[in-house]
Amino acid sequence: MIRFALMIPILLFASAASAQQNNQSACARDVSRFCRAKMNDGDMVVLGCLKEHRAKLGKACAKVLADNGQ
Repeated sequence: MIRFALMIPILLFASAASAQQNNQSACARDVSRFCRAKMNDGDMVVLGCLKEHRAKLGKACAKVLADNGQ
């Protein structure tokens, strides 16, 4: 029973990490297309750049932004 209880936090952490990686990969192409010059300026700058180009983003990236309240 203790092993099962210890596995829950590990599985939750792994799920969150996987979701974040999927979110990043969904926008990777759009970041390289529209925000390449800002890639080294930090995540918030890149996010702002993606928002500026919202109309041109791929469906997957646009969905990630919308799902995360951006």
